[in-house]
Amino acid sequence: MQTHAPVETRDRGRQSPPTPPLLQVERLRKYFPMAGAGRPMLHAVDDVSLVIGRGESVGLVGESGCGKSTLARLLARLHDPTDGRIVFDGSEIGAVPAARFARSPERARIQMVFQDPTDSLNPRFTAADAIGEPLRLLAGLRGTALDARVAELADQVGLPAELLPRYPHQLSGGQKARVGIARALAVKPDLLILDEPTAALDVSVQAVVLQLLERLRRELGLALIFVSHDLNVVRLLTERVAVMYLGEVVEVGPSDQVFLKTLHPYTRALISAIPGQGPRIRLHGEARSPIDPPASACRFHGRCPDGQDRCGREKPRLVQDSTRAVACLFAANRVSSTR
Repeated sequence: MQTHAPVETRDRGRQSPPTPPLLQVERLRKYFPMAGAGRPMLHAVDDVSLVIGRGESVGLVGESGCGKSTLARLLARLHDPTDGRIVFDGSEIGAVPAARFARSPERARIQMVFQDPTDSLNPRFTAADAIGEPLRLLAGLRGTALDARVAELADQVGLPAELLPRYPHQLSGGQKARVGIARALAVKPDLLILDEPTAALDVSVQAVVLQLLERLRRELGLALIFVSHDLNVVRLLTERVAVMYLGEVVEVGPSDQVFLKTLHPYTRALISAIPGQGPRIRLHGEARSPIDPPASACRFHGRCPDGQDRCGREKPRLVQDSTRAVACLFAANRVSSTR
């Protein structure tokens, strides 16, 4: 799903091996047990594989309930996976229980910014306390060193120093978002996972926060995973995009290519909902339940405008080339035609 250009060595002119990815996810699953006879399972994330490069920005999109927020929490190691591997900078972290991972050195290297800054901030903490908390817990800073680092982070995200003594209820939505971002950046992470970070903000404030995130990514060399239902935002902010449907990734590719030459019919329907993107594709029928979905059928079957009888009998696999991937029974021709 991602290629790296070889780099020529200076001494012998040989090619060095490709740079290993920062994050590699292999066949990741998260099932939640449901009440009822036979112990039914909700397949929130089902057989997801992804690669995130160093300093890369990747969008994760799909309808509400598709599993994108659960996947984000798995990657941040806030949930334990049911199965699969999460390899971060060469280390398998998926097998480490979330409670133990919270105390590990890798915790500082993966940070998350949540959807609603009001809910994610302790109402009893000032802005300075909130930003300083990870510095106290993970970096052991105290006293003047802590105060100096908090002031530096506030300046980095454009939060005026006079707001640091204020509590969350005394801050605007945009100011609380900056506090959340500063807190996530406090321990100098390599990967920042953002779960709908601007969804609770006014449109004008959203634009400012998105510009801030893009600037920070460039300046700090951060890798970003940006979870959103806003495809316009994803197109502007990310280099690659992964589309999820009912717990599965159904399409992956460079953002501009996915928008200009869509491969999966579900992605095509999502993009058609953006104003100015041509006629709206309306999906008919009911979405399949994520509870014990069939193992031998496409989960989009029944809603897909291109669906055929075969789709109800055969599960598509993720077909890929060097830059694109799509899970559709008719994907081979679609992928090869983009080369």
